[in-house]
Amino acid sequence: MARIPKRPKKKAPPRRRIEFVLESPQAQQVILMGDFNHWDPKVHPMKRDKNGVWRKLVMIPPGRYEYRFWVDGEWVNDPFNTQRCLNCFGSENNIIDVVAQKPPA
Repeated sequence: MARIPKRPKKKAPPRRRIEFVLESPQAQQVILMGDFNHWDPKVHPMKRDKNGVWRKLVMIPPGRYEYRFWVDGEWVNDPFNTQRCLNCFGSENNIIDVVAQKPPA
């Protein structure tokens, strides 16, 4: 019986550290949702700093993702990101392109 050699496993590209930021001092709760977390509201709740700016640091593999903020029960787009696309609900999602980090020379 002939043995078939195993293919070497490809390493997954390293994840990139991405910080999402939303200024919303009056908000009580802000949640980051998108393709990268399967739109799950439990995965990336954001934290508010003393200036009313909500932040979340997320490790994301390279790729193109859609996302939005869920602010006190309402969808809000990222005002600092003009890249958008239509979604199936007739509104827009933001788009982020996470590029692979080049290895050091």
